[in-house]
Amino acid sequence: MRNIANNSNGKFKYGFYLTGGIFFLLLAMMFRPFTIVNAGERGVVMQFGKVQDRVLDEGLHTIMPVVTSVRRISVRVQQNTFKADAASKDLQQVNTELAVNWHVDPSKVNKVFQQVGDQEQIVAGIITPAVSEVLKAATAKKTAEEIITRRTELKEEIDQNLKDRLQAYGLIVDDVSLVNFSFSPEFSRAIESKQIAEQEAKQAEFIAKKATQEAQAEVNRAKGQAEAQRLQRLTLTPELLQKQAIEKWDGKFPTVMSGNGSLPLINVDPNSLASKNN
Repeated sequence: MRNIANNSNGKFKYGFYLTGGIFFLLLAMMFRPFTIVNAGERGVVMQFGKVQDRVLDEGLHTIMPVVTSVRRISVRVQQNTFKADAASKDLQQVNTELAVNWHVDPSKVNKVFQQVGDQEQIVAGIITPAVSEVLKAATAKKTAEEIITRRTELKEEIDQNLKDRLQAYGLIVDDVSLVNFSFSPEFSRAIESKQIAEQEAKQAEFIAKKATQEAQAEVNRAKGQAEAQRLQRLTLTPELLQKQAIEKWDGKFPTVMSGNGSLPLINVDPNSLASKNN
């Protein structure tokens, strides 16, 4: 009888512990005394709806159920595209499309959530008006032509000004890209006509320069030939001409004689011929 009683007590205790464990597990699932912050997120701690100073890093954290809640905020780099209208220094309408890479400062997610809100509210309430204002201020300093030709400089100015403006809200700008610029159809046609005219002017300048160079080359060649002929006339003495004629003579006398019957360019000395025959 005693063994039966002991077995009954053991089963009762086992059942009690099992039931207590299940009950405790159900309470944990209902009230969640812990929270998990995923990778690329930070946890904003709130007690009775009030934002606390501490920020939860990635991982598992214990919290006080019912009293404490956690709002997860992404701190990964986000990209948003914005379209804004502005006016150039010469009052040309400029339609601009910008891509902004940004993220929330991980150490300030609680302040950002408290003052601004979640990602959607950040984009709509802070970044969009900031982009519009910074863009208008930057383009107003340059003419439409400078916006096209000095695009890198404009991008750097917008990038730096936007960083300075959003930093006060706990937002970090990683990069700004000028995706596209567009102007009014009339201005676009004027720019195209100007570019065509500049290309034609450069082509005409090239042709004129080439013609000038060719003319100068002809003059130089003519001067060279004239100088060569002058030097040749100075060096061609009668003796030299006679020597050249003798060197080229094939030993045959011409069939046509001059009017006085003498051989041109050849001075034949009879004495020298006689001495050679002897």
